[in-house]
Amino acid sequence: MSDVQTTDTTAPDPDPDEQAAYTPRAIVEDDLGGSFADAVDATLVTVEDGAIVTGTVVRVDRDEVLLDIGYKSEGVIPSRELSIRNDVDPDQVVSVGDDLEALVLTKEDKDGRLVLSKKRAQYERAWGDIERIKEEDGVVSGPVIEVVKGGLIIDIGLRGFLPASLVELRRVRDLQPYVGKSLEAKIIELDKNRNNVVLSRRAWLEETQREQREDFLANLKSGEVRKGVVSSVVNFGAFVDLGGMDGLIHVSELSWKHVDHPGSVVAVGDEVEVQVLDVDLDRERISLSLKATQQDPWQEFATSHRVGELVYGRVTKLVPFGAFVQVGDGIEGLVHISEMSAHHVDLPEQVVTPGEELWVKIIDLDLQRRRISLSIKQAAEGGVVAAEYQEHFGEHAYDDQGNYIGPSVEHSPEADEAWAEYYAESGEAPPPTATPDDGSGAAQGAGAADAEGADAEGGDAAEGAEAPEAAAEAVAPDAVEVEPEAEVPDEA
Repeated sequence: MSDVQTTDTTAPDPDPDEQAAYTPRAIVEDDLGGSFADAVDATLVTVEDGAIVTGTVVRVDRDEVLLDIGYKSEGVIPSRELSIRNDVDPDQVVSVGDDLEALVLTKEDKDGRLVLSKKRAQYERAWGDIERIKEEDGVVSGPVIEVVKGGLIIDIGLRGFLPASLVELRRVRDLQPYVGKSLEAKIIELDKNRNNVVLSRRAWLEETQREQREDFLANLKSGEVRKGVVSSVVNFGAFVDLGGMDGLIHVSELSWKHVDHPGSVVAVGDEVEVQVLDVDLDRERISLSLKATQQDPWQEFATSHRVGELVYGRVTKLVPFGAFVQVGDGIEGLVHISEMSAHHVDLPEQVVTPGEELWVKIIDLDLQRRRISLSIKQAAEGGVVAAEYQEHFGEHAYDDQGNYIGPSVEHSPEADEAWAEYYAESGEAPPPTATPDDGSGAAQGAGAADAEGADAEGGDAAEGAEAPEAAAEAVAPDAVEVEPEAEVPDEA
């Protein structure tokens, strides 16, 4: 067995004296320029409340975002401080790695956190721009982010309020379709203390369309008749789109009749024909009239009636000094209390009641002032009836004794039933029904034979007479004896 030589590779233990005598490397340059603590502090960002800092998003949670701004700890941005929009998801606003600005709200809250606000930083930056644009009378633009009571909220770096009445040239009722759209507007009110910015898109539209509006107004003349569409209805009238601008029909110009509310005459979307009353170039306002394109009922009434005529009307209202009576469509006249009766009247309700229909005489007609004076007591004295009543109530419709001999009125079953109920309730006996007999027929023939110069109208009068006494007088006494209560039948 041969011998094998081996080499010992184990290093010898260092000499304890040599280890104790180790000298560290000498520093040839002091590059800190101060203490180590000062050097560490110098690497951190200095923050103060209200300062705007820049950082990088390192984490996005449901209720907060962490932002590294180089401070000793990350800053916390609560979700409510991320955007001027309400109830937003942080993931929709920022992402990890985004660089953004934030305003220091609290350097150290009760939990020792640095609290930041992205929207406050955005607000501070935007406010300076908004003030500059306002001074320059410029225009801002941004998306509509919300519909609130009375208008819209536009994101212009801060929450700008656009009133509903200033969204378009005419008022818009449904604002929801504007959400998400980008709109341009003028700044009309600015208050930083109240964080209030009021916008007007209408002012911007008027400015951009001023030349077109001026041309439209210059070509519009008073007295013209134009067609348009009702764009809105308000308490004092209705606005009509004439195809370039809106004009106003005041409530007094909607109809010749009294109008309680414009909505009872027109509605939004109605196509109407209007007359231009006035064009105000300085104020850019157009006054219109709907009734001017319609027949004036007062003019029509004045043309077809004259003082002294009898007209039939309905009592509409009682007042201390008399009663108003409607004598035509939209035409009312006044019966003064002194013209109600031949005897003294203290109160109008002693003579008439609202809804009552009666004959009145026209005693004065003032077309310019649109006033008609009527009389009940003079109507009772008789007179000539107006043309529209001549067929039934003219002189030819009455005989010499004043009995009605005009066109007969056919009674409907409904009318007969109503009369039956009336007599049943009042307890009065209904009049006897006329039945033809030989005596009445003979009387009719004898009357026709004895009447001297009787014409066709006289024969019709005897035939259609409703009063039995009149029929008896029309018959020759020697020809036949007619009892006073006998009735002459309508047909022989």
